[in-house]
Amino acid sequence: MVFAGLSFRVPAGGAVLLTGSNGSGKTSLLRILATLIMPAGGHLLWGARPVAAEGAAYRAQLDFVGHQDGVKPSLTPRETLKFWTALRATEKTRAPRLVEAALTVFALDRVADWPCRWLSAGQRRRLALARLVAAPASIWLLDEPTSALDQQNQSRLEGLIAEHRASGGRVVVASHTPIDIGSAVILTLDSFSPSPGYAAFG
Repeated sequence: MVFAGLSFRVPAGGAVLLTGSNGSGKTSLLRILATLIMPAGGHLLWGARPVAAEGAAYRAQLDFVGHQDGVKPSLTPRETLKFWTALRATEKTRAPRLVEAALTVFALDRVADWPCRWLSAGQRRRLALARLVAAPASIWLLDEPTSALDQQNQSRLEGLIAEHRASGGRVVVASHTPIDIGSAVILTLDSFSPSPGYAAFG
């Protein structure tokens, strides 16, 4: 058992900050919310319905940025973001604007056409996060999003999260370092004991 007795709801504009020691289940919980793994018990709801009944519709509403940056060394940042817009089936007339906006937000313009193998760890992390702009979704699941970011780029991310929430977006962030995401439900996973639980977006 990694964790149990964990229940929370994320309304429109809401945020949850997951804290806890290494191995407490922060990444496991995010992977459950992303439907990458199934929980041993409890329920994950989208609105009033189980996610299992609305799987494709639910997954179409989320962006998951995990520990790994998911950056192919041979592609450029611009090509990487074009891939994400295509995967999201973004309108062809809108996709180029979103790609350029994403490059600008995370100050990747100068390296937009470099092979990603030339990028620093911080630049690769910024590219992973730039997907949030290029392929927008209403639910953001972010695992240690500030890793390898300097203060300026952390501030950019915090501003982006604030804008997303102001437009009704939902955010779940796992972090062991301080991050300002505004008013949020704080869940410390070390403190949960066995009992039925649920997680709900709605």
